This record gives sequence, structure tokens and C-alpha cells, in this order.
Amino acid sequence: MTITAAADGSALGNPGPAGWAWFVNENCWAAGGWPHATNNQGELQAVLELFRATAHLDEDLLILCDSQYVINSVTKWMPGWKRKGWRKADGKPVLNVEILRQIDEALQGRRYRFEWVKGHANHPLNEAADERARAVSTAYQNRTAIPSGPGWTGAGSAGSASAGLPSAAQDTGARDTTEQGTAARDITERATTARGTIAQGTAEAPRVPSFTEESAQPGLFDWDDEPTTVSLTLNLDADTHARLLARARTERLSPEALIRSLL
Repeated sequence: MTITAAADGSALGNPGPAGWAWFVNENCWAAGGWPHATNNQGELQAVLELFRATAHLDEDLLILCDSQYVINSVTKWMPGWKRKGWRKADGKPVLNVEILRQIDEALQGRRYRFEWVKGHANHPLNEAADERARAVSTAYQNRTAIPSGPGWTGAGSAGSASAGLPSAAQDTGARDTTEQGTAARDITERATTARGTIAQGTAEAPRVPSFTEESAQPGLFDWDDEPTTVSLTLNLDADTHARLLARARTERLSPEALIRSLL
């Protein structure tokens, strides 16, 4: 069987009060966060916590994620970063390296697959994870209790035939197993409708839209809510423009990529 879970992050102000969350069903989810962090850190931490929560299970894991930065970091770039001593192709240190190192350790020996889903597009599992991550960031902002969730309580019929061990933070009380199974089936059916039928039993990463390492790094253009368009206008004199083009050719980058690397 395959455990299907969504993982998401949120940061108010980005950086700012931040949260992470993973979600399997209403009875099986967890969330946490920090007083100050970035959205990408929340997204990565959600994946890390999901790996940790399911470490005791011998099940395939399908992670639904709306962050191409996270998917590409884990499935494409991390092997190269490790070979270079956790540095990027330009020699600069990898961002969020501490979380990435922990993810690298947590996924060893695991059977997992990522599937990209569009954020804020009414995908039931993604929306549930997003709501919980945002609730944590809001709680940190308002200095109220953090909604941490029940933790791993077993995926039921939503993904796993074997129930997991409850989290120490579990505070859900006794629930009728028939009601839990019905809710889990309903979530799974809605998720399947939203994203199409998924293949199980494979550890290969899904195809995701083309995404360069430079554009994926968090920074000026990294918002919690995906903007419709992003534009930046620079007024350069002829001499500055010529020097920009010359340096871009020397470093074998497009002018746009060179400017991004300088931000």
C-alpha cells in the first residue's frame, strides 16, 4: 500500500511567523513552526517531519507538494550538492542546508515519490496542509497556542493497511473506526479526482515543470501566496548594460540569471 500525504509551509511576511504541516486525513496530521522563518523552510520542514513520522512503517510514501523548490532540491539537486560539500554550482553555500541534511538522512532506505500539485487550487489534501501550516504561523504571530495536531495515528484506508504508533502530542480521544475509515476514503476519493489517478509502488520522482536552481532559491521573489506575475525593471546606461552583458557571457549565464545571482 501507499501512504498519501500532503506537506506544506507558510510564512507571514516571508520571512516572519512560520508554520509547517503534513496531512493524511482529519485524524492523522501534524504541524509546528517558529516565530521567524521563511516559507521554504516551512515547506522543507513539513517534508522532514513527514519522513520522521512514518519512519517506523514499511510502506511506500507519496508526498503531495506545491513547492517545486522542495521537490527539485530533494530529487534533483541534493546529490550534486552533497558531492560539492553542500555547495551550489556557483560555489555558494546551499540555503537551508541544515534541514536538507536531515531530510537526506531521513529518506535513506525509504520508498518515496513526490507529486507536484498546484497550490491554492482547491486540492483537498494540499488545502488541508496549507490551512494547518498557516494556522501555526498565525498562532505565532498572535502568541496563542500552537495547533500541533494528533501526529501519526495510522493512515487507515486512506493509504496504509498497518496502523502507526500515536504521537506523544496526540490528544484526539477515542474515535469510532468506521467513521475514521469513511472520512479517510472520502478524502482519498476527492484527492484522486483533483489530481488524477496516481501510480503506486514506485520510488521515481514525478515530472515537474522546468525549474532552474537559481530561480528556486528563496529570496526577493519568494512569496507565501503565489503571485500572478512578477516583473522587475532596471534602468541602465549604455556602459553599465555593456558590462552586464560581458560579465554574463564570461560566467556563461543569461543576464537575468546573473542579476538573480547578485540579489
